[in-house]
Amino acid sequence: MAKVTKSTTTDHAFPRNYSNEFLILEKGEGVYVYDVSGKKYLDFGSGIAVNALGYGNKEIAEIASNQMKKLVHVSNLFTTQPALDFASKLVDGKRFSAVHFGNSGSEANESALKYAKLYSLRTKNENCFKVLSFSGAFHGRTMGALSSTYNEKYKEPFGPLIPGTEIIEFNNMELLKQTLDESFAAVIVEVVQGEGGLYCMTQEFASLMRELCNKYKVLIIADEVQTGMGRTGDLYASDGIGLDADIITLSKPLAGGLPLSATLIPDFVNDKVKVGEHGTTFGGGPVTTAVASYIWDIINDQKFLDNVKLKSAYLTEQLEDIIDDYSFITEIRGKGLLLGLEIKEDDQIDVLKIIHLAKKKGLLLLKTGSNVLRMAPPLIISTEEIDKGLDILQSVFNELKQ
Repeated sequence: MAKVTKSTTTDHAFPRNYSNEFLILEKGEGVYVYDVSGKKYLDFGSGIAVNALGYGNKEIAEIASNQMKKLVHVSNLFTTQPALDFASKLVDGKRFSAVHFGNSGSEANESALKYAKLYSLRTKNENCFKVLSFSGAFHGRTMGALSSTYNEKYKEPFGPLIPGTEIIEFNNMELLKQTLDESFAAVIVEVVQGEGGLYCMTQEFASLMRELCNKYKVLIIADEVQTGMGRTGDLYASDGIGLDADIITLSKPLAGGLPLSATLIPDFVNDKVKVGEHGTTFGGGPVTTAVASYIWDIINDQKFLDNVKLKSAYLTEQLEDIIDDYSFITEIRGKGLLLGLEIKEDDQIDVLKIIHLAKKKGLLLLKTGSNVLRMAPPLIISTEEIDKGLDILQSVFNELKQ
C-alpha cells in the first residue's frame, strides 16, 4: 500500500467491527500527537488511558531498545531478570504473593476469574462457581470477561456465554444483600466504571461488599485495567475507597503502550494452584517488563500520585466553571484524571458530534456509556495544557450552543 499523506483514511484492511474511517497518527511528544499531514492534537484520551507518561519518552525507548538487543522473547518455560525484577515490585509478600503476567486487560480478568473459580472449588465445592458483576460493567471481550460485561450489544452475537454469571444494579446495597451467597466464587467490579459512564462505587457499597464476601468466602476482583497505576490519584482505585480487593487486575498503562497485563493474587489463592493449570506464551516478556519496571517506579511515588490529585482537582474546578454556561451538560462524573461530562441526548447535540468537532480543532476526546464525554489525559499533563484543552472544548460547546 502506498504511503498515506492525508490525515484520515477509509482505505484499510481492518474488519468491520472497527470504524470505517481512521485518523492516521505518526508520532507523539509529551501530551501531543501528530497525524501524517503534520497536524497537532492535544490528547485527552491517552490511547484509552494507556499512555500515562505521554508520548516520545526517550527513557522508555532506550530501555526497550537495549533489552531488544539482548532478548525479546523466551516463553513461559524460562524467565528473565526484567520479569523477576518487576514481579518483585508488584508483590510484597503480605497482601499479594504472586503475579500472573498476560498481554491485555481482558486476559488479566480472565486469569482472575480462573484463579477465583479454582480457589472456590478447592476451598468450598464444585457448586460454588458463580460470578457476580454489575450494571455498567465492562471487563473485556474474551468469553469469560464478556460474560461479566453488562452491555448486551457486546454480548448478543456471541451467546451462549459462560454459565453462572449474574449482574445486578451497581451500588444497590439491598440487591447485593439479596444476591450474594456462598454459591459465588467471585465478585468482579470496577471502582470507576471506565466504559459504563464513569459511575463511581460508593464507600458504603464497598464496605458491604467486603463484609459479605468475607462471610461467604467469596473473592473480590478489582478490575483496575483502566483505573490502576495512578489514574484516580491512588496507585489502585480500590485502595482509595477501602475495598481491600483479594485480586487486582492491571493492564492499560502498565508498560507504557506495550502489551502487558498483571493479575495480582494472594498467597491463600496461590497455595491452591498446581503446575500447568494456567499459563501464557507472551505474557511477562523481557521487553515489556523492563519498560513496566521503569514506569512503576515513576508512578508508584507519593509525590507523583499527589500531583495527579492536584491536577484532577484543577480540572474538576475548571469543568464546574464551564458547565454552568451550557444547559446540555448535566453533571461531572469520575475520579482523578478519569473524568467525564454527561451530555443530554437530543437531535442536535451528542457526544460523538462533540468528539468530531473537537478533533477538527485539535483535541482528542473519548466516549463512555451512551452519552458521557470522557477525559483521560496523560498523567503528566500540566495545568496549562489542561487550560488549552478546555479552551478548545469550550469553543466546541459555544458552536453547538448557537
